[in-house]
Amino acid sequence: MKQFRMILRKPRGFQFFRWVSSCNMDSASTSQNAPSLNAVFDREMKRKQRDWAVRQPDFKAAQYLKEEIGWRVADKVFDLTKFNPLVLDIGCGVGHITPHLIKENVGKIIQVDVSGGMVQSSATCDDSEVEVERRTVDEETLDGFNENQFDLLLTSMSAHWINQLPQWMKKCHDILKPDCPFIGSMLAEDTLYELRCSLQLAELERLGGVSSHVSPFVRSQDIGGLLSSAGFDMITLDSDEIEVGYPNMFSLMYDLQLMAESHCTYRRNHTIRRDVLMAAEAIYQTMYSKDGKYPATFKIVSFIGWKPGPNMPKAAKRGSQQVSLKDIGKIVEDPEMMKKMSEGSNKKKDN
Repeated sequence: MKQFRMILRKPRGFQFFRWVSSCNMDSASTSQNAPSLNAVFDREMKRKQRDWAVRQPDFKAAQYLKEEIGWRVADKVFDLTKFNPLVLDIGCGVGHITPHLIKENVGKIIQVDVSGGMVQSSATCDDSEVEVERRTVDEETLDGFNENQFDLLLTSMSAHWINQLPQWMKKCHDILKPDCPFIGSMLAEDTLYELRCSLQLAELERLGGVSSHVSPFVRSQDIGGLLSSAGFDMITLDSDEIEVGYPNMFSLMYDLQLMAESHCTYRRNHTIRRDVLMAAEAIYQTMYSKDGKYPATFKIVSFIGWKPGPNMPKAAKRGSQQVSLKDIGKIVEDPEMMKKMSEGSNKKKDN
């Protein structure tokens, strides 16, 4: 299912030269780590970007997207019928999932992130009876956890920075108990295509070639295959598109920095020429601006996968549905009909 909505970002009054002075994170602290075999993303640079972002005064104002997606991941936990004594929040950031969980669903939550600054600033659960533990652990390696340890794995807006996704998903599968789910969301292909195209066209016009300024993203259709190859079953995927309106291209790029979503591949270009930026701004306005706003598209892929076990939920048999999909709207608006359907479902489970 694909959804689409528009969010309008208000300008916070920063000026172009302020953005230029901070846009090149690499100039102050370039990672000296050599890339490992087949590594795409510089994890040390990503840690520095997150530590830098969380210290900025405008940091909280730029978390609108992560807060929204974190809430959606937490909402899926409420659909689970089982209690989850031990939960792992992978790549927790400043805690976008944990605050929404309650004692009826979870017992203890362990938050992990590669950024010590974000872990220290991460939000606790609004329900005081839910225990929260914070650890500074690279979510790519997940070191220090045992097989069959967790009852539920959660991740929001972090997995798209993982090198070697197949091995990472296999690790997630191993530390999860049988009959338990892995719920998450990540950015996918075509995210920020407006910014990518504008920068590429500007560089082509000014420099006669293009370089990488927006990180690569996984294709939506590949995520299901990766989960299946890792051993997960009963896989569910959901693709959403969220469009955010900005006053100009530089507001978008500054917010990406504050989200700690800046480019961090090993083969990134460490600088952008000012004339290229100005040309990209003009191209962005000409090609994509609507009603004076610069739209930026974020494609979100949400997923659920279950580790197989004897008590894992089973898919319903073909033809066992009681109503047609075209009548869903009527059912939602009719509490009595929903109650009857729920009672019928419970009777089948008892039998």
